[in-house]
Amino acid sequence: MVATLSPAEAAEIISSGDADVVDVRDEAEWTSGHIAQARLVPLDQLRADPERALRRDSIIFVCARGVRSLTAAKLAERLGFSKLYNVEGGTVGWAKAGLPLVVGI
Repeated sequence: MVATLSPAEAAEIISSGDADVVDVRDEAEWTSGHIAQARLVPLDQLRADPERALRRDSIIFVCARGVRSLTAAKLAERLGFSKLYNVEGGTVGWAKAGLPLVVGI
């Protein structure tokens, strides 16, 4: 089951180091602002080779608003991963919550 996290809840888990943060947007979106601990795995790349893209269980997926990341989390769930999260509102919600984004690569 995929759990939805508020940006504040996601930030707490991320700060503990207990999750892999996967941003499924494209590179141009990533460059415009991303969560510091995230790694870029565009959704198309994830779909093409999910076993290579997903490193461990306990994954927080994020995109711009939460739609693509939910798709990615459901894909991971079908592959047998069980500790999966989707950030509510994506990076837009993250920024609205006053949490920092890194601009550039």
